[in-house]
Amino acid sequence: MLHLSHLIKIAFSLFLLLVNTLAIAQNNIIAPSTPLPVDPNVKTGQLKNGLTYYIRKNDRPEDRMELRLVINAGSILETEAQLGLAHFMEHMNFNGTENFARNDIVDYLQSIGVKFGADLNAYTSFDETVYILPVPTNEKQMVDQSFQILEDWAHNALLEEEEIDKERGVVLEEWRIGRGANQRMLEQYLPVLLKGSRYAERLPIGKKEVLENFKPETLREFYRDWYRPDLMAVIAVGDLDVEETEKQIKAHFGSIEMPEIVKERPNYDIPDHEETLVAVAKDKEASFTSIRITNKMDAGPRETVGDYRREISYLLYTGMLNVRLDEMTQKAEPPYIFAATNYSKLLARNTYAYQAFANVQPKNIKTALETLVTENERVRQHGFIQSELDRYKSDLLAAYERAYMERNNTESSRYVRDYINNFLEDEPIPGIEFEYNYVKSIIDSITIDEVNALTSRLLSPVNRVIIITAPDKEEIVIPQEPELLDIVKKAEQKELMPYRDKLENAELLEEIPVSGKIIEEETISGTDIDKWTLSNGAVVFLKKTDFKQDEALFSGYSKGGTSLYPMEDYYSATYSDGVFRECGFGNHSSVDLQKLLSGKTASINTYISQNSEGLSGSARPKDLETMFKLAYLKMTAPRRDTEIFASYIAKNKSLYQNLLSNPNYYFLDQSIRFMSQNHPRASGFPKAEEWDKIDLDRATAIYQDRFQNPGDFFFVIVGNFDKTMIRSLVETYIGGIAAQGKNETPKDLGIRPPQGNKQLDVYKGEDDKSSVKIHYHGLYQYDRKTNFHLTALADLLDIRLVEILREEKGGVYGVGASFSGQKFPYEHYRMSISFPCSPNNVDELIKATLNEINDIKENGVSEKNLQKIKEGKLREMEVKIKENNYWLSAIQAYQVYGYEMSEIEAYQSKIEELESEDIRNAALKYLDGENIATLILWPESFEKKP
Repeated sequence: MLHLSHLIKIAFSLFLLLVNTLAIAQNNIIAPSTPLPVDPNVKTGQLKNGLTYYIRKNDRPEDRMELRLVINAGSILETEAQLGLAHFMEHMNFNGTENFARNDIVDYLQSIGVKFGADLNAYTSFDETVYILPVPTNEKQMVDQSFQILEDWAHNALLEEEEIDKERGVVLEEWRIGRGANQRMLEQYLPVLLKGSRYAERLPIGKKEVLENFKPETLREFYRDWYRPDLMAVIAVGDLDVEETEKQIKAHFGSIEMPEIVKERPNYDIPDHEETLVAVAKDKEASFTSIRITNKMDAGPRETVGDYRREISYLLYTGMLNVRLDEMTQKAEPPYIFAATNYSKLLARNTYAYQAFANVQPKNIKTALETLVTENERVRQHGFIQSELDRYKSDLLAAYERAYMERNNTESSRYVRDYINNFLEDEPIPGIEFEYNYVKSIIDSITIDEVNALTSRLLSPVNRVIIITAPDKEEIVIPQEPELLDIVKKAEQKELMPYRDKLENAELLEEIPVSGKIIEEETISGTDIDKWTLSNGAVVFLKKTDFKQDEALFSGYSKGGTSLYPMEDYYSATYSDGVFRECGFGNHSSVDLQKLLSGKTASINTYISQNSEGLSGSARPKDLETMFKLAYLKMTAPRRDTEIFASYIAKNKSLYQNLLSNPNYYFLDQSIRFMSQNHPRASGFPKAEEWDKIDLDRATAIYQDRFQNPGDFFFVIVGNFDKTMIRSLVETYIGGIAAQGKNETPKDLGIRPPQGNKQLDVYKGEDDKSSVKIHYHGLYQYDRKTNFHLTALADLLDIRLVEILREEKGGVYGVGASFSGQKFPYEHYRMSISFPCSPNNVDELIKATLNEINDIKENGVSEKNLQKIKEGKLREMEVKIKENNYWLSAIQAYQVYGYEMSEIEAYQSKIEELESEDIRNAALKYLDGENIATLILWPESFEKKP
């Protein structure tokens, strides 16, 4: 979690001159007062009307550009009559502008492969509104139209009364979705957290009564006042020509005029308070109990390299303390389920906060609060120790180094976020070249005393707020405010022992295994994918790429899974991988492993699912041996630890104790049970008593059984690696696992969905909202062509249902369709459609959905929508085909399902050959109505009409 504050813009040439002078005069030490530079790779400027722009050429991904229109105006600027209208205005920019009629922006962008929601989007916050537009750049007309869209958003919105009234329904549905326990508790504690501040009264979603009744002129007034060039930035990053892009920005935005009456853009602060404030928020639908201690403070200066150094110290402080807090969860009776600290912005633009957070067992509220305060107090009294600091410095420097190594492969969207923050909050954009070299030059000089000194700022009792959220249940007793304050006071007055770092010098592996041998090699026909077969039967596929310089990905896969075990072993098998994620491997607990890996970028995770088991991991090329050691360790040496196992059970029992109080979780749980016909091996969320059915001995034996036979696995390695080195690592750490056991296939447990047309009605929750899921399902022959046609059908349903349910009817905020197909343990498919809505609109919207499906079956797909689907898939694949993740998953999938790997790159012809009849035939065959499961969540108080 690296969130460094960015600083003010300074001409880079002046900075270089200053640095060169300092280097001569001060032996290469940059003075702390030296202003930070602006990355020379970004061109910034300001038009005469005050509009700011940022332009950067970056070809990751190729033939793409990320455009943003940033408005320095959000809900904080609303009057009482405008509550929610900053966000409403964001919606209206997609509903008619001077150059694009009602839905033409979305329609056009979909025609060039830009997906609504996934790509094209926007958001409104307290202080800003940001429009997000990623576009192809391989045709000039697309770029021209995209800048026209940005310009229209800036000052050409029509805001017609008819369209405003239509959009009320959509925005009210978004408001409805947000209702629930978390929102109600937020509304309880926010006035305390932000006491006396305007922010507490300006949540971006607004007030329902305003959204229902505001006059169109009130919205137009907000648009006139705050959508103006001096409060705007245009950001363009991607595969572009910088000079041509600058001309586009000047042409489209240079003539935008300031309003006749220019209102001052005020900034609002959160008032100080000397006393510690306490807020307790309860709700009967809350799932978890949590404690948060927030110490509010000014953001502080963000202008010099000295300021940047201080930000590094904050990262070191919170990182080291988080390791200590994590260690405490490994006790048999942990004080909390999870705890962490962070230092970051707190809602208001000029306010930062140091926060300590814990998710706790309800019975441990006092203990958890005392522990959070005590561990912070331990740092105040005794500070950190050198071994902690050395480890976290190593971690931090490794993160910077990796970012530096990937500086030519960084996605454009990453840069965009930096420039948004620079415009809105003057956060620094010195560029990774400067950041890495600066951090590397000063990291060793940051002392323990320097980091420890931060306690005077971070742990000040001034502006402190304690927030407790919990389910509103009789058995959960929350201490009153005086008792909570007394717990804090006593914890701060205790004389504490210094922290002891328990990690001794240790090796990840005690012994290097005896190597196996590669006994067969081939290159897969028509590809550059190598296949090695090892002496123990393991198979390894390798694809070397240059997509990223500092990344190699790894996976392992074997059929079998929990299906091979009887019901009495179900829980021990299902959660065995989770047990050892905490207990650790070899001689190392999970926390010790984290310490041992300091300075390394290497990870391996294991999983055991119903039908398979496997590994996934990644590493920097220089840390590949560490990754392979982890893979060997996790396949061969699960670590039994009775105390950590007891902690694991206790934490999970508590975590799931109130989970089903939340209507959404309850609905999901009931849906799983319904779709499996209450099969005991597909039983939704585990109940508290079911955690006690996990036996450590059986979990250990099952875990070992699942991973003991490398001959039943195949492995995939994709990325940047040296083949000579990887050969040695494969032979040692995969080939060195002794062959044993046998090849397996998963068992069919007989889990089947209900046949025919069935409906599940679930009544849960106090809010006036429903959720609808429609599942078409059945048996089919699993093959690539059928799956491709069904995913195209899901894409079509996405497009059409948004048009009908959202744009025409105003009945939903979002609707989605998805296809999933399974080959193991039996071949079956599911096409799912889901949307939240008002309970009063459920029947109408389901009917409209089914009517649209029937229309597709009768009339097929329009040429316009077919082209949208094809363009979307082409644009998506043009990016994916140059990503390591895609190749890793594709190679694994093709091996599992027996496809020819030479076809992985043949996506273009497959997409171009897609026809309307393919989609229509898929709908006719697989959405035939023979098996439909309709699942509906209703409010508890809602009585459906007969």
